[in-house]
Amino acid sequence: MLHKTRGIVFKVTDYGENSVITQVYTEKFGLQSYIVNGAKKPKAKIHRNMLQPLHLLDMVAYHKNTGAVQRIAELKNAPLLQSIPYDVIKSSIVMFLNEVLYRSVKQQAADEHLFNFIFHAIELLDQQTSGIANFHLIFLIRLSRYLGFYPDRNKPDGADYFDMKDGVFTKYKPETWNYLSPPHTGSFYRLLRVGFEDMDSINLKNDERRYLLNKILEYYALHVEGFGNIHSHEVLEEVLG
Repeated sequence: MLHKTRGIVFKVTDYGENSVITQVYTEKFGLQSYIVNGAKKPKAKIHRNMLQPLHLLDMVAYHKNTGAVQRIAELKNAPLLQSIPYDVIKSSIVMFLNEVLYRSVKQQAADEHLFNFIFHAIELLDQQTSGIANFHLIFLIRLSRYLGFYPDRNKPDGADYFDMKDGVFTKYKPETWNYLSPPHTGSFYRLLRVGFEDMDSINLKNDERRYLLNKILEYYALHVEGFGNIHSHEVLEEVLG
């Protein structure tokens, strides 16, 4: 049966000489795999270039509740990204976020709130003209809300530590190594309190941004089964300086 749905490209794998299998996070059906025959041919109706990481889609697809690979009848990039493919900083952010999302979002079930968050965040990044150095940090913190381990925003006076295992701010140094301590706790708390619209209001030095990113990835590894080691952030860190 044919269904119209929006989608977000997560991964593309070559299949045979001219075809690909793409994993798309869809609005209606969650994460699904689709075979696109002939996608690598020059005159393909659905070309491989349309399936770049985190590109946004309008699609008409066949769907069966079998968990098998599905097929796409029609597809277009909508909205068509205007700056991400041509901006080295934005494209590096997208490559990094794509790796995190691929390792974190695995459900084959619709989640309207999660889908809309990712979709609109990519739109915003594409439209943003300045102040994007903290975008990926705020994205990861806000994404954790939809994945079920959003930090407790309550920070009592004197709570100088953030316990990553329990996701809370505390006055006492945790017994494990999974925590943030001053001054990083304060930077993390400020990121937790702002949205994308205010991301340029937080001034972080490159070393601090790099440290916080690594700790946030540790936070994900604690709470996402099979998260593993992320590597694309190393490229992103080089691009951001």
